[in-house]
Amino acid sequence: MKEKPIGLTILNVISVILLGISLYMSLVFAPVEVNMGNVQRIFYTHVSVGWLGMIGFLLALVAGILYLVTGKKRWDIIGVAGVEVGLVFCFLNIISGSVWAKATWNTWWIWEPRLITATIMELIYIAYIMLRQSIDEPDRRARFGAIYAIVGFVSVPLTFLSIRIWNTIHPVVIASGDAGADTGMNMTDNMQKAFFFALFTFTVIGVTLLWHRIRLGFLSDKIEQLKMKMVE
Repeated sequence: MKEKPIGLTILNVISVILLGISLYMSLVFAPVEVNMGNVQRIFYTHVSVGWLGMIGFLLALVAGILYLVTGKKRWDIIGVAGVEVGLVFCFLNIISGSVWAKATWNTWWIWEPRLITATIMELIYIAYIMLRQSIDEPDRRARFGAIYAIVGFVSVPLTFLSIRIWNTIHPVVIASGDAGADTGMNMTDNMQKAFFFALFTFTVIGVTLLWHRIRLGFLSDKIEQLKMKMVE
């Protein structure tokens, strides 16, 4: 087993430090929101993990295309890593959104476009994992996974644009005059600093987790190849 790259070790440390700073900025530095109060502070994490979930699925899309073009196993491994990390962050986004909804809308769930499309997106990529587990032959599994990742990505921009396409009570993060949503969120300077720092922090954390998962994927692939040789 290869030793952990020094760059990954450095990223681990940086991720922990950034997370601590981000939590301070979200919980202390950013002012209390006038209408929602302290519960609004979950917003900084809620949006950031949602962003990382979509980036993970985007990575799977790119990796799927590259696998179909080149046939190289590494792209299949990277695609799986993108989906699994994306699923974790997307799940955190849905859970944190439910907590926020309970405090602001007095309900854990509402049939609202963003919540519905985000949940459907999560289920689509859970089905991706189930599809892969149902196929034993590695090349066939990788090929079907790549095609599914490409087709399934349609759910990502639909989820992102849902609050602008349909009338919804879900706030637009950065309000604009032509936003399709009924409500927008006008942030103060300190709120914006906390928000963009949280986005940066979780992006670094996402890259770190992806690197870990890709390394694990390569190791798992080697084990699978050894098992196939033993069977032969």
